[in-house]
Amino acid sequence: MKNTFTFDSIPTTVGQLQQLPEHSLDTPFKTAALALLVLCHYQNDPAATIEMLNDLKGPAPLSVYDQQFLRDRLAGKGYKPFSFFAGATVANSYTPTVPFTITVEDNPYSYTSDTYATLYVRSAGADSPRPIRLRNKPSTGQWFLLEVQCLSDIRLPAAEDPWA
Repeated sequence: MKNTFTFDSIPTTVGQLQQLPEHSLDTPFKTAALALLVLCHYQNDPAATIEMLNDLKGPAPLSVYDQQFLRDRLAGKGYKPFSFFAGATVANSYTPTVPFTITVEDNPYSYTSDTYATLYVRSAGADSPRPIRLRNKPSTGQWFLLEVQCLSDIRLPAAEDPWA
């Protein structure tokens, strides 16, 4: 199954994030889409981005290790999260079209239990879909971000590639 989401802008605060209709977090697809949208703000304000990710993580905020992982994966590579949105290509330095549109998909192996899900997003700079792990909180029915596993390296934007 595929779910496509469209956003007019990238939230810059938890308050703006919470105003989005997808923030109901009632499906793992909504949570995954919001996580990628929020990561687009990392290069501008890592602290605000971590605060928004903590909101999406629910009762288990980012650990110091998780924060270092994000810093390592996104330092000087702020284009990575944008690569998952429609219109982004290697040639245009991963500049997505606005409004921001992202498709999140599952597969037959996405749900290992009623509580955990691994969904996938496609980057214009990678050959295969990238995973995002989520966890359901049965008492609220909400799906929370568990692990951002989709930030491994992708092809360099053409503007940064000396061999392009």
